[in-house]
Amino acid sequence: HSCSEVVTWGAVPFGGDSSAVADRLAAGMTCITSNRSAFTALKDSGEVVTWGEAQHGGDSSAVADRLAAGVKSITGNGMAFAALKEAGEVVTWGHVA
Repeated sequence: HSCSEVVTWGAVPFGGDSSAVADRLAAGMTCITSNRSAFTALKDSGEVVTWGEAQHGGDSSAVADRLAAGVKSITGNGMAFAALKEAGEVVTWGHVA
C-alpha cells in the first residue's frame, strides 16, 4: 500500500513545514514515522525522506547516501531515528548525546 502524497501542517520547528522536501513527498510513501520534533517518510523504493528539527533527525544529510535506497523500516525515539536496511545494516541519525 502506498499513498500518493504527504501533507504536513503545524508548528514549523516541529515538522509542520515540509516544503523543503515536498517534491520528494509527492508519491510512493509506504510509512511515516516521527519523534517529538521531526518526521521520516519511507518510500516504496527504500529511500528515506526527513524533515523537521535538524538536530533531532530532521536533517539526515550526514547519512543521506546510506538512506538513498534499501531501507526496510524506521523507528524513532524522542530525538533520533534508526533505519534497518535490507542487508541488516542499521543507520542512525539525530541527537547524539
